[in-house]
Formats: sequence, C-alpha cells, structure tokens
Amino acid sequence: MGKPTAAAASSVVDVEIPHLIRTYKCGRIRRLNLSKLVPPAIDPRTGVASEDVVVNRVTGLSARLYRPPAAVLSTRQLPLLVYFHGGGFCSGSAFNSTYHSYLNSLVSETGLQAVSVDYRLAPESPLPAAYDDSWEALCWAIAPGRI
Repeated sequence: MGKPTAAAASSVVDVEIPHLIRTYKCGRIRRLNLSKLVPPAIDPRTGVASEDVVVNRVTGLSARLYRPPAAVLSTRQLPLLVYFHGGGFCSGSAFNSTYHSYLNSLVSETGLQAVSVDYRLAPESPLPAAYDDSWEALCWAIAPGRI
C-alpha cells in the first residue's frame, strides 16, 4: 500500500452532525443545508426597513437592524427585540432568508424594532465566541442612543 494522496486525506471525516456540519481531518469544514442569504432592504410587503451594521470590526461581529415604517416618522423610542438565530452556535446567519422574513413580519405587526445578531460560528470560532458576541451585541443594542 502506498501513501494516501492529499485528495484522499482531505476526504476523511473527523466529526459530522447530520444535516448540519461536517469537519474533516485536514481541517476543512463543510456546512450542510445552507440556506439562502438575503441583503438588507425595504420589504415591499411590510414596509419594514433593514440595514446591516458592524458591531465589532476586530471580531467581525455584525447585526441586522429592522425598523417599522412608522419609525421613520416617529421621534419616540420604540420597544427593542434582540434576536439570536438558531443553529446550535454552529450554523445559521442573521442574514438567512427565513429569519429575515420572520423579523420583517414581526416588526411590521408589533411596531417594535429588532436587532438580529450574526455571531461567530463554531468550530471556526469555538465557544465561548458566540456567547461573547451575543453579550457584546446585546450591550451594544441597549446602549443609550445606539438604536
């Protein structure tokens, strides 16, 4: 038997969470069932405006802000929802089409504003990175005058 080729070595699975993520012995990571990411915009169905912001340039922590149509005309403070997407801290994104659609509807129907946190994912950024990002985003969102 000869030495395994680089291609063969790169296909050896180290850990797999079915339908979610697969890591290989060579260090490569493959996320399974990736969903569609969507850009921020004014939703034509609800009138909700979304925009992306960078919370921390060093770590890459970002978030998507959602504001109801009335927020543009109003000077009063609106209730704030800070939303952390699912995915077990190893999949998903604040920019996922499902979460984006849900938050557009929620913000439209409730009149609140929302911050959807795009925290770092494991295994590239092992825990507690996602927890640290979530806490930092919460503190950023509730800081006076921030949103």
